[in-house]
Amino acid sequence: MKKKFHLSNLYLILVFAVLYLPILYLIFYSFNAGKTMDKFTGFSWQHYLTLFADTRMISIVINTVIIAVLSALIATLIGTFGALGIQQLRKRSLRNCILSLNNVLMVSPDVIIGASFLIFFTFLGIKLGFGSVLLSHIAFSIPIVVLMVLPKIDEMSQVMIDAAYDLGATKWQALTRVVLPAITPGIFAGYFMAFTYSLDDFAVTFFVTGNGFSTLSVEIYSRARQGIDLEVNALSTLMFVVSLLLVGGYYALTRYNESKKIHRARAAEEEISQ
Repeated sequence: MKKKFHLSNLYLILVFAVLYLPILYLIFYSFNAGKTMDKFTGFSWQHYLTLFADTRMISIVINTVIIAVLSALIATLIGTFGALGIQQLRKRSLRNCILSLNNVLMVSPDVIIGASFLIFFTFLGIKLGFGSVLLSHIAFSIPIVVLMVLPKIDEMSQVMIDAAYDLGATKWQALTRVVLPAITPGIFAGYFMAFTYSLDDFAVTFFVTGNGFSTLSVEIYSRARQGIDLEVNALSTLMFVVSLLLVGGYYALTRYNESKKIHRARAAEEEISQ
């Protein structure tokens, strides 16, 4: 047993090394005083200063964040009500069929999805730019939200909803005061996943950008084709730090909600015992 345990630990170390060493290498050279990654010539903040002085890059960062926030928000709203609608379906075959259709965007290659959106927007005469990118990100984020929210709906007890109706609650009151609070962790998870997918998407965005509009992934790709630019390293480092903060915030929020539920349960048990 001990041998298997040590081997499993070694395997995990190797996996994390493969995943994180390139990122650490990138972060390390973002502080290089030189202009290449061939040799570390000394510690410097110059690439971060250059990044913050680059008005075009700052504008692209703002565009990317706006797209990610809006697409995740709209996709979360649509995906949550979509998951509620799927859960209400009585026919199991119809439900499985809709779930399969929902998962098509999850398993389809991004290149095909991006090309499909490009053809679709061209056919409708929609100009490529902010609107086309936003619509595309909403479309491929909705299935993610559905997959995050639906398990929480399935875990929810139908007894609570029936009790709300027995106490005179309307459908809207049951939804807002019983259902939505119960599935809030799934909604937050869906939002953060949609936000992350939108933030780092390249393949789909590459097909539907135009009219001078660009996002971080497309801009980084364009600059990387021209050669190594340590300003990109600095930008990638900041994005990595922000991602860690978002993950840490979500984890802290989840722990807080769990501790709050435990505290309420204990308080209820004490009241019953008294």
